[in-house]
Amino acid sequence: MALSLYQATVPSYIQILNSVLRLVDKAEAFCAEGSLPADDILNARLAEDMHPFVYQVKSTTVHSLGAISALHKGTFSPDMTPPPSSFEGLKAQLETTLAALTALAPEDLDAYIGRDMVFELGDRGMPFTAENFLLSFSQPNFYFHATTAYDILRHKGLAIGKRDFIGAVRITPAA
Repeated sequence: MALSLYQATVPSYIQILNSVLRLVDKAEAFCAEGSLPADDILNARLAEDMHPFVYQVKSTTVHSLGAISALHKGTFSPDMTPPPSSFEGLKAQLETTLAALTALAPEDLDAYIGRDMVFELGDRGMPFTAENFLLSFSQPNFYFHATTAYDILRHKGLAIGKRDFIGAVRITPAA
């Protein structure tokens, strides 16, 4: 059986977004315990020229549901809206994204295979097919931002590990 575009993207988006949601919960609890003020996590960066934690979390939603939603228009541009500024806002955005991805029918996403898609940045554009856009552009960006959010939390002292990032893997049920 061939792997569909839906199978190659959505289940992994859901897996990692659930992990990011749990990481945001852990970060909020870490701050509530008095370990750090919330702004020290929300605005934390790994390097001065990188975006902060809130941007990294927001970008996981942009490069999952946002990228899939852009297939309908045939174009995707960087999302310049400000990220949520609180743990509650980040959790709400993640929960909304997870609900929409969970409701997505596989055939709806697979119907875009072979269609033209353009990444637009100002007056420049990069042409793709829908599947190449998701698999070679948005999915790597999704993982980059999820990893960077995780790394920021580790850097700030949260006791998290690889299992916190990977989350619930999709194992084969026992026969």
